[in-house]
Amino acid sequence: MRNIPTDIYIENGAVKNHGGEIAELGKKAMIVTGRHSSAVNGSLDDVKAVLESQGIGYVIYNDIEENPSVETVYTAATAAVKYGVDMFVAVGGGSPMDASKAISMLAKNGIVCENAEFSESESVVKAEKCELPDSIAKVEELLYTPAKLPFYPIVCVPTTCGTGSEATPYSILTSHIKQTKKSIAHKIFPSLALVDYSYLKTSSYSGMKSTCVDALAHMIESRLNTNANAFSRAYAEEGMRLWASCKGCLETDERFAHMTDDEFSTFMQASVLAGMAIAYTGTSIPHGLSYTLTYENGVPHGKAVGVFLSGFLKKYGDSIEAEYVVKQLLDFDDLDAFRDYIRTLFGKLDMSEELWKKDRDGILANPAKLKNYPFELTADVLDDYVRYYNA
Repeated sequence: MRNIPTDIYIENGAVKNHGGEIAELGKKAMIVTGRHSSAVNGSLDDVKAVLESQGIGYVIYNDIEENPSVETVYTAATAAVKYGVDMFVAVGGGSPMDASKAISMLAKNGIVCENAEFSESESVVKAEKCELPDSIAKVEELLYTPAKLPFYPIVCVPTTCGTGSEATPYSILTSHIKQTKKSIAHKIFPSLALVDYSYLKTSSYSGMKSTCVDALAHMIESRLNTNANAFSRAYAEEGMRLWASCKGCLETDERFAHMTDDEFSTFMQASVLAGMAIAYTGTSIPHGLSYTLTYENGVPHGKAVGVFLSGFLKKYGDSIEAEYVVKQLLDFDDLDAFRDYIRTLFGKLDMSEELWKKDRDGILANPAKLKNYPFELTADVLDDYVRYYNA
């Protein structure tokens, strides 16, 4: 059983309220973020203001793309070493938070790109030169080989309600060598998670749908998991009840436009609970299937995992447990109603037969995902996932 060592605060003004705890973690920070949303929703300004008030120097690395790559974290780690960073503040969704974990470990262990050159303007660091091809295979080998390696402290400031990465030890990266997304082999929990629902209020409708369904998948896959225990079940079940209470907010753009503060807060709480649940269990088959769809077709992660949820429940080996999830926890009349709800959000699954077979056969050859599923899984069962969703 894995304990969750992260100090998690869910409150308005969480960043401003816990500057002293941030200051205890290091003397110079790298803010790891993307280029747009953290600047728009106010989270980046909040983090900068707190670091400055605490006398903590910082640089900003804002080149984290959606589904960050091994190349990106390697480049960022090189910048962190060059600028003397000893802590990281991840601001954004799952991409900056997952990336920060890998960056922290690489930087702490001095895994850097030789002869790299960077520029800095208004604290924003940019790579001007960082030659990667000859060394990236060795970096991947280190990332994906289990070992106990040190890492710098990490603060997570989530601005979406899907990934739960602020409460997990996982770092999902895109491997262009493997042509998929995959969690690194190292378990890296953040030291501190500062969760403020107000950052959600600038979210787009499409982004909110995708991230909320990602959190839903975490809870379903954790609840129906080989590794489930009393803690993970409690987190997943309470999270699903919260999620269900607001699920109508996602059905139309008009309804989303009138979401209340309480509804944003509820989705954020559900996302954190979902992260806490999978910290114990890991994810399962829908997540495993989603990665090929995202890598090959560019489908947003929440949609890519969401389209497999109804089939996963339909074919789950214990129908009583699956029905309990659908009816009692998520408050749907039946499984067809759940499937129709997901299709209202995302439409039908559009995937070539060739790509589906590659995806299906890949998951059947993936022991890391199969071990989390408590029943036998076959190609016919997986084919039924698609047939049922698209029926």
